Amino acid sequence: MIRSDFLRIDPKRRANLDHKKKQFAAPTFKQQDYPHRLNFYDVPPTEEITLEQFEQWAIDRLRVLAEIEACSYRNKSAAETETHLTPLLQKYLPLSSNTSSSNGAADQRLKNERQKDHYSHFILRLAFSATEDLRRRFVRAETMLFRFRFQRDDTREKRAFIESLNLDWEPVEDDERQRLAEHLLNATPGLRRVDEEAWYKVDWERVPELVERRSVFLYKGKAYVPGREQLSMIIAEFTARLERALELTSRALPRLDEDDRLTPILNHLSKNFGSAESVYSEGEGFVDGAAITANNIDQLSQHFPLCMRSLHMNLRKNNHLKHYGRLQYTLFLKGIGLSLEECIIFWRQSFKGFTDDEFNSRYKYNIRHAYGDVGGDVNRRGRGYPPYSCQKILGDSNPGVGQTHGCPYRHYSVDNLIGLLQTTGVNDKEVLRGVREDVEKMRYHIACNRVFESTHKTEIKRVKEDGSWNQVDLDTIVHPNTYFKRSFLLKQTARASKNS
Repeated sequence: MIRSDFLRIDPKRRANLDHKKKQFAAPTFKQQDYPHRLNFYDVPPTEEITLEQFEQWAIDRLRVLAEIEACSYRNKSAAETETHLTPLLQKYLPLSSNTSSSNGAADQRLKNERQKDHYSHFILRLAFSATEDLRRRFVRAETMLFRFRFQRDDTREKRAFIESLNLDWEPVEDDERQRLAEHLLNATPGLRRVDEEAWYKVDWERVPELVERRSVFLYKGKAYVPGREQLSMIIAEFTARLERALELTSRALPRLDEDDRLTPILNHLSKNFGSAESVYSEGEGFVDGAAITANNIDQLSQHFPLCMRSLHMNLRKNNHLKHYGRLQYTLFLKGIGLSLEECIIFWRQSFKGFTDDEFNSRYKYNIRHAYGDVGGDVNRRGRGYPPYSCQKILGDSNPGVGQTHGCPYRHYSVDNLIGLLQTTGVNDKEVLRGVREDVEKMRYHIACNRVFESTHKTEIKRVKEDGSWNQVDLDTIVHPNTYFKRSFLLKQTARASKNS
């Protein structure tokens, strides 16, 4: 080979080879510090985190965003939303101000909180950039979260944060302000003198809230905004930047398909935006001291969510359920604490039209397999299947003819759903109207929670008033077994109060 050919760089390869191998040197980018509590999320995170942190941080933020969306759907007032969100934020996504620590922003606890907030936002940005609907919902929920935090931020820190943004707001000069004084006073409710406020000129599209409320003066395409309305300008700027960033992220998503570690996590997160599903922990639906046996399932069914109550009613009516209905119901009963032996007794008593040999040969093995009593090593070590979550039930295929599994809020016609609810004792016209609206807008978990709150409103009011339950104990239900446990405990609390 000629030496000149040997030294020639392949045209298909990059020509910026570094003989000093500087690719192994320390990175030159600067890790982001967090001088302020609030964040516009303009700079992507660059530090390494573990896959466990990646998933858990995203799930924690998703819980908060799902609750924010649920509060909006239920038309909760600002005070009710604050009461509901404050303990959830403190538990899943705390974000303290600089004044909460003697070391200020240098405090490691504050850095850890702000790092989690920063990273979790960008992780969910990846998960919710795929479709226009997900982007719209994500922007709406994140904007509401930012507004909530901004309104409760320390005044001095809030001012420092705004100054750090370098926003291109054009101050209104004194002569222009005096010339337009009459118009500014007429367009700004509650203002007596124009010199009481600092004024800014911005493009009117950047303050849609103020334009919609007709509380700002428009002139030659500019909105004249008083300093008191800084919140609207900040919120509009946050929303606009996030919308642009999500558009750019959506274009880069195809490159992530090559990473088989992140893609399954991101897909799981995006599918669970509606219910913020997390991994089911064993024993989550167990009630300490409750007698869960085959003989009292009929009595306990009053605490079942509609999906399981419908299965129970069909089982009692037909003395039989098809495979997927049996599996869904068996796993639910397993989740509330029914033992394998009692579960076999329950199904044997329910299948009245079959002999012992027929039952044992057709159905007994499937029950034992669901509990992890038989099957491969993986099934036995994992103790069978976990109970189905709401998202799992919603995502399964539609039930066919004669099948009764699934979620009634999704898989039933509206008329049949209303009839089923009335059969179970839900007759409040306002609640049924709300359920209709939720189902039409595909907010199935909201409809289920609406029914729960209606049927337990007296008990919920009591535990709130006496302080025995906090808001975290009453957050949105996203699992049938959580529904049962909460219903059972609320009714038991009410019964104990009456006896005392």
